Amino acid sequence: MDALLTALADPARWRLVNLLSERPRPVGVLAQLAEVRQPQTTKHLQTLERAGVVSSRREGQRRIYTLRPDPLRELAEALSRLADSVEQADGASATHEEYGLGVEAERLAARSQGWADGRSFHFRRSVAGNTAALWAHLTQASLLAQWWTPDDLRVSELVFEARPGGRIVQEYRDADDRDGSDVVVGRAEGLVEEVHPGERLGYRLSPLLPDGGPAFTSHVTFEFRPTDAGTDLDVQFRISDSTIESADFIAGIELGFGQSLDKLAATLAADSHHTGTDTRSTK
Repeated sequence: MDALLTALADPARWRLVNLLSERPRPVGVLAQLAEVRQPQTTKHLQTLERAGVVSSRREGQRRIYTLRPDPLRELAEALSRLADSVEQADGASATHEEYGLGVEAERLAARSQGWADGRSFHFRRSVAGNTAALWAHLTQASLLAQWWTPDDLRVSELVFEARPGGRIVQEYRDADDRDGSDVVVGRAEGLVEEVHPGERLGYRLSPLLPDGGPAFTSHVTFEFRPTDAGTDLDVQFRISDSTIESADFIAGIELGFGQSLDKLAATLAADSHHTGTDTRSTK
């Protein structure tokens, strides 16, 4: 497949392939139609033959080249599988495209400091597990690391001191950067403000710009309501101190934070299923 792709990548060889798709032709005629000198045409055809996409045989004084369809069909099938994979990859490409459109819109809106101040987002999830289980996943670093990033990222450093005034540090990398050799995708720092176990948790967190300054400040509160099936979680997310440079960050809040909460719900559902945990509140 690599040899075929390399052979077809050259525009002159691609032109020859198109000419041969019409009918078998001798090298001299191919050179005329492609408007390339015959020695160069011969070299291109030899490359295509080594790649398996054309065959040749001598007929009298001429060498006739024929296009072989099977390698092209195999390439077409491989490309089709790639396209299908993109469409079936949990909508990752569509989500990335949606984020890109959001970035463009937010950059147009970010004309002055404080441009996004007061903007708020509301998230609600009904999750398995009692309030104690949910509280643990929101305050224990080892459990937070399982869900506190969008789908394409992973936590590489996490500090969460679950007490008023406690420090928060979140650093994240690409999900496939397992050895940490690629660049850090982002880092955020903040402080815990409210701690009412099993009832309410509040903190402020600022994603950092490349120069180390805050892009904006998010004020986030989680409120718990026990239900017969588990726990209802309401999240309020409010922005202050927004800089012009924060547009790319703010464009990803609804998608990224929503994905994180979906991962939290899935994690709690899996834990509840595996342990058979009682989903009623322990309050």
